[in-house]
Amino acid sequence: MMLLYLELYWSFFKIGLFSIGGGYASLPLIEKEIVEYHQWINMSTFTDIITISQMTPGPIAINSSTFVGIQVAGIPGAIIATLGCVTPSVIIVLFLAKIYVKYKNLEIMSNILYGLRPAVVSLIGAAGISIIFLAFFGDKHLNINSLHINYVSLVLFGISMFVLGKFKLNPVYIMVGCGVAGAIIYNV
Repeated sequence: MMLLYLELYWSFFKIGLFSIGGGYASLPLIEKEIVEYHQWINMSTFTDIITISQMTPGPIAINSSTFVGIQVAGIPGAIIATLGCVTPSVIIVLFLAKIYVKYKNLEIMSNILYGLRPAVVSLIGAAGISIIFLAFFGDKHLNINSLHINYVSLVLFGISMFVLGKFKLNPVYIMVGCGVAGAIIYNV
């Protein structure tokens, strides 16, 4: 059991360490580590984690670490995975705060931060595309076959985008509405 705790801590330590750019940018890292490498959860459950993480307070990486930890090793696993996820951030923020206060007026600091933006956007885009393919086609890779298209998800997505664009409705209402529609459509 101790080895499992160490694996949980180390896996989420790496996710916390390399999650530059926030929650959405960390999705590919989380997926690779917990779905593909360790196979603690499957891709469908991973998508559920992302959905739940959007409806609960807190960052995606922390929420997913807690959820995976509880699935794999109960409450102690949740605590250990969550600590693994936040430890690098605490260390890095303390270190960077000290450097930033000392060198905040240098132009190179703003250039470094400006240079990180494209990488973060690409990570967010890759995560979004994986989730869209999983939701619409049942697979995270491009495998377009008309027999495998989830038309309900496609219609709900289209309606959501239209309502968000046209009426500027709060996204929480859209998520609740889609959740209710999904429960009704799938007879949950």
